[in-house]
Parts: sequence; C-alpha cells; structure tokens
Amino acid sequence: MCETYRGARLITHNPYAYFARTAQFFAQKNAIPVRSGIHPTAFVDPSAKVSSTASIGPHCTIDADAVIGQYCVVESGCYVGRGAELGAHTHFFPNVTFYADCRIGERGIIHSGAVIGADGFGFANDAGAWIKIPQTGRVVIGNDVEIGANTSIDRGALADTVIEDGVKLDNLIQIGHNVSVGAHTAMAGCVGIAGSAKIGAHCTLGGGAIVLGHLQLVDHVHVSAASVVTRSLLQAGTYSGVFPIDNNDSWQKNAATLRQLHSLRDRIKQLESGLPQRG
Repeated sequence: MCETYRGARLITHNPYAYFARTAQFFAQKNAIPVRSGIHPTAFVDPSAKVSSTASIGPHCTIDADAVIGQYCVVESGCYVGRGAELGAHTHFFPNVTFYADCRIGERGIIHSGAVIGADGFGFANDAGAWIKIPQTGRVVIGNDVEIGANTSIDRGALADTVIEDGVKLDNLIQIGHNVSVGAHTAMAGCVGIAGSAKIGAHCTLGGGAIVLGHLQLVDHVHVSAASVVTRSLLQAGTYSGVFPIDNNDSWQKNAATLRQLHSLRDRIKQLESGLPQRG
C-alpha cells in the first residue's frame, strides 16, 4: 500500500503517538485565543504576583502571596490559596481548588472540580474518640502533569505529597497524604492510593485499582483494573488480583490456600494418573 500511495504520509513505529501529536497540532490551530488579564469579578490579593501574560477568569480568588506564572490560564470559579504557585503555561479549568502553599510546575493541566491540598485523613484514636492530626505538609507537583476532573490529592501530614514530572491522573482519583508518585506514571479513573504509599516511575494503574498505605511499587509496575495491592511490589511486571472481602482471619487462610492452587492442581493430576480408568 505504501508503495502505491502517492499522497502525504507519515511512517512511524508508533502510529498512536504520532496521531496524538497530529491531533494536538490541529487542536492548537483551532483553539480560541486566550486573552491575558484579570476579569473584573475576580479577587486578586494585592500581595499576589500575577504575570501580565496570565489570564484570570470570572469569580476567581487568588489569595495572598500566590504566584501565577507566565501564560497561565485560571478559568472561572477557581481558588488559588495563600502562597500557592503555578508554573508557566499551566491551565486550571473552571472550579479547581488549589490550597495554600501547593506547587505545580510548568504546562500543568488541572480539570474542573479537582481539589489539590485538602487535609489528609489523619486522626488518632483516644478512648474511642478521634483526635485530628494537623496536616502541615504541601502538595508539590512537577512539570507536564495532567489531573482529571474531581480528583483529590491530599496535602502531607509533615512531609509533602509529591507528584513528579509527566504524571497523568484520570478523573475521580484519590491520592492520600504523603504519597509519592514517580515520573510518567499514569492512573485510570477511580484509583485510590492510601497514605504514605510510594509509586515508582512509568507505572500504570487500571481503573478502580487500590494501593494500601505505606506500600511501595517499584518502577514499571502495572496493576490491572480493580486489583487490590496489599503488599509491596518490588519487581517490575504486571499484577492482577481481586479477592472477596471476608472475616480477616478467614481471608488470610483462604488467600494462603489460593496461592497454592497451582501446585495442588499438579498433585491432583499425578494422583489421578495412578487411578484405574473408568469404562
């Protein structure tokens, strides 16, 4: 086909990536130009630093000491908290909440309804009552990160929650406090990462996957959709697993048995091979 076709063509080992770049090209050509400036209905604290090339939309709030970098777009209804910083060319779609002291690098994209920097789920139990642990860390996000609609990333308790360069997060994801997500990792919708988990670089997590707190996933780990990660994954590869909820003691026994099913099957086959054949 390539030998007979005489029109313009792109020949590449990665057609999908080139499709993405081509689509970006035409999207930029057709994009509505963004006007720099601050909408009259927006509130910008006098101590905030907003680049003259940035665009601040209607009914936004830019709190004290916040920094909005060059060519940023902050669409209507967004809140940028005290001391927060947006790197150049970052785009907040409507109604993003970006809490105090959080950071995002250059060319970030945060979609509507995302909440960045809310308190992590930190409580100590005292005689049956829950005592709040103040969450004094930040959320620090690198360059070229995209965060989907209604995704929540909690601020750290003491240290920071860290999202490294190139991470892509889908809609409705929960990232707990003090989580670290390595560069160029991608997560599909409804993933939940519990507090203090460390996710390596170039990992993928399918929709609805869960990673329990304080676990580690090394680089290039791929977790299938709806899997529940209950132990650290210290070797690159693809992992899957769903097990029904049960009384914890019973669940642990059944899980231990389940891990032996393959060897039990082989033993049964050996036993059957020694039995007399029927009919």
